[in-house]
Amino acid sequence: MTVTMTTDPAGRRRPGRTARRWLLAAAVLALTAMVLLPVAIIVFTAFKPTAEINAFPPTLVPASWTLENFTRIFTDLPFARLFLNSFLFAGGVTLFALTFDSLAAYALARLDFRGNRLLLIAIVASLMIPFQATLIPVYQLVAQLGWVNTFAGLIIPRAADAFGIFFLRQFFVSLPRDLDNAARIDGAGEFRVFRSIILPNAVPALLTLAIFTFVNNWNDLLWPLVFTTTPDMGTITSGLTLLTGPSGIIPYGTMMAGCLIAVLPLAVMFLIMQRRFIESVATTGLK
Repeated sequence: MTVTMTTDPAGRRRPGRTARRWLLAAAVLALTAMVLLPVAIIVFTAFKPTAEINAFPPTLVPASWTLENFTRIFTDLPFARLFLNSFLFAGGVTLFALTFDSLAAYALARLDFRGNRLLLIAIVASLMIPFQATLIPVYQLVAQLGWVNTFAGLIIPRAADAFGIFFLRQFFVSLPRDLDNAARIDGAGEFRVFRSIILPNAVPALLTLAIFTFVNNWNDLLWPLVFTTTPDMGTITSGLTLLTGPSGIIPYGTMMAGCLIAVLPLAVMFLIMQRRFIESVATTGLK
């Protein structure tokens, strides 16, 4: 590698600066390769025949390409049903969470009532409790209601989220109060202020929360694994565990094909919304 000399505004040579840039570029490339390596393994394994997957030493790029794994994922599992369940589960939770979180955040940010501060502290404190600690009590409640193996059992316990309430509350606080005060002077009620003033100005925060909530629930394994016991009500993540044979043999090619198909909707969604998503995160962070 040839290290070139650079000059600063005063005309002095700065050889160290060019070397640091090369080192930084090499470090970024190495980290990028580390991040993309698992993705490459999933993609290439999905197109490998079983004999090549089990061969030693392992190879990254398949010597012969096959679509057999993609055919098997639809014959070994009710994959279309699992895909639909994942969409209904993640989409339903996102829709309910945006509704209830924004309403609660508006009350905490804009309404003055006794206990407002205490309620906010309780919500923030609940973020410290891992959801695994409440999983069994929530399951018992869902079972008593007869909601196991139903979308109600999957969605309603997650219809509101402490992080979403706190996230939106912080964004709503940053909006000028003059906007809603002007609307109240014109005769608007609280719900009209919320719907016509607050929500249109909070689109970046709502979009950010929607993407985080949808992706988090789409990729969740433990929650659907606990609250569903039949393949017809499972999601993609829980359904892929059914591929494991009785002796613990895992068809890696079929499983990687299923993982690849499961990631496609998220990748397409990100490609379509990447510009708006990055702007939303940046705007939310600045405020």
